[in-house]
Amino acid sequence: MVAKARKPPVIIGVTGGSGSGKTTVSQAVFNQLAGHSVLMLQEDSYYNDQAGLTMEQRLQVNYDHPNAFDTPLLIKQLSRLLDWKSVQVPVYDYTAHTRSKQVRVVEPQEVIIVEGILVLNDPQLRDLMDIKIFVDTDDDIRIIRRIQRDIQERGRSLDSVINQYLGTVKPMYHQFIEPTKRYADVIVPEGGENTVAIDLLVTKVRDVLRRNHQQIENEI
Repeated sequence: MVAKARKPPVIIGVTGGSGSGKTTVSQAVFNQLAGHSVLMLQEDSYYNDQAGLTMEQRLQVNYDHPNAFDTPLLIKQLSRLLDWKSVQVPVYDYTAHTRSKQVRVVEPQEVIIVEGILVLNDPQLRDLMDIKIFVDTDDDIRIIRRIQRDIQERGRSLDSVINQYLGTVKPMYHQFIEPTKRYADVIVPEGGENTVAIDLLVTKVRDVLRRNHQQIENEI
């Protein structure tokens, strides 16, 4: 009876441009939901397997375009998690620009946070989400954050970061990412610094979980 009454996990989609603060928002929601079972999935894990390409070809790939992601696999694995089944999430190797041979076994949890630049782009993926969030941050702030991150954490040169931003990151943002703002239930300006918006989001999620638990108790 308990298994039949069990509600599917609550899926929260968090998107925004590179450097918008979407990861900070996701982590803040994750941290504030202590006491509940929560997991975070990053869209970056679902970059296409490019083992069949040469390194030169991999470097030419537009990693901000929807075609760079294996979205069908993400949808399939989220659907399994909604059925309370475990999945094997790919592990992406940023140095080799393809998937590693490792996978990460992920067990379903009450709340699943899906974070990435294009998680609201695919209609089938959007339909799996209970709450959709767009983190809206000014272009100038985003490029500064991206420069700092890629130089400090990924060993990139300033020129390479700027060239990639102007060549693909910025145009793809305006073509594919920013238009998904219209699908968002909540728009969070300025990312992780907006503590009021984050607190409201956490309150909403807790309310959904509370109602799910009450409904389960009534059905048992």
